[in-house]
Amino acid sequence: MALLDIFRSAFKGGAPSRVPLAQGMMAGWIPAFDGGFGADGYDYARAVEDSFLANPIAQRSIRIVAEGVGQAPLACTDPRLAALVNATSAGQSLIETLAAHLLLHGNGYVQIIKDAAGVPVELFALRPERVSVVTGPDGWPCAYDYTVQGNRTRIAVMDEDGWPGIIPIRAMHPLDDHRGAGALEAAHQAVTIHNAATRWNRALLENSARPSGALVYEAGDGMALAHEQFERLKRELEIAFSGAAHAGRPMLLDGGLKWQSMALSPADMDFATLKSAAARDIALAFGVPPMLLGLPGDNTYSNYREANRALWRLTLLPLAEKLFAALREGLAPWFPDAGLGIDLDRVTALSEDRERLWSQVSDADFLTRAEKRQMLGLSPEETAP
Repeated sequence: MALLDIFRSAFKGGAPSRVPLAQGMMAGWIPAFDGGFGADGYDYARAVEDSFLANPIAQRSIRIVAEGVGQAPLACTDPRLAALVNATSAGQSLIETLAAHLLLHGNGYVQIIKDAAGVPVELFALRPERVSVVTGPDGWPCAYDYTVQGNRTRIAVMDEDGWPGIIPIRAMHPLDDHRGAGALEAAHQAVTIHNAATRWNRALLENSARPSGALVYEAGDGMALAHEQFERLKRELEIAFSGAAHAGRPMLLDGGLKWQSMALSPADMDFATLKSAAARDIALAFGVPPMLLGLPGDNTYSNYREANRALWRLTLLPLAEKLFAALREGLAPWFPDAGLGIDLDRVTALSEDRERLWSQVSDADFLTRAEKRQMLGLSPEETAP
């Protein structure tokens, strides 16, 4: 097989002699994506709970990206396809759900639900951690198993009539032929550090917003406290003087007891810097400028307008194009000539860029009217018969 045929077979999958796919180095990643513990102890369900459900920086970053892609103005040349993509499934927006799945898991799966005539009537986004790949003898996917509470449903890549049954979408993973790599796994360590710093600050607040002091016993005769006396003092301190509700409460000491307070050390003060650095790493992993999250110390962008423009150019538009390209390819048998994407002229954050482009194209006298329309992404003018 020629080198060109090998690349064509691998990337397009159209040749009958496709190169085989092997599991290779992805063995340690499958348990991580399927809910178990991988080689590095990463667990997807636990990571989602720690990040999206418990970390404000991670949740806001994911919502900014997913909601931005899901609510972007749609440009579609076929009204039926537009209605199919814009329809909510199980109360959720299809595009927003798929964007969140790609960010968190690195994979997205869209089940094509058809009517009796074989026409798509609904697109349903499957939860990726419930999907397992069923491969053929050559290693290429031939079906997908969707497991919910022990009930497994097999969805074939092609049904008995040769129509697609599922649309897989994956982020690039250099070590896996079937699964993509999500941004959550890269941000998991930063999320863990940020959550640990938050718990430390909460514990500090519950201890009168300062580190615990020391109760020193200075007896003149050099005798130490008896075990019963030590336990009684410890119990009284925990009941009467610990916690935020007892902050500032006066303490009455006798019998050679002296309270020695402790100040915050430089290492303790570094927790604020550590938490801020972890928050910036979380925003970096999900592709959100830190300025949009209200993180201090970010001088990369001079204002929010430039940060919002960078968010669209570097994060939202590439992710949206990945989603719409997969949907266009998967639904091509029913909508072969339909266009699907984001209407850039209606995106407010990109209005200045579009205005500059329109002005440059309009002033180009060496271009014909048809070439100008093509450069602006407009459809050709219909000529009169």
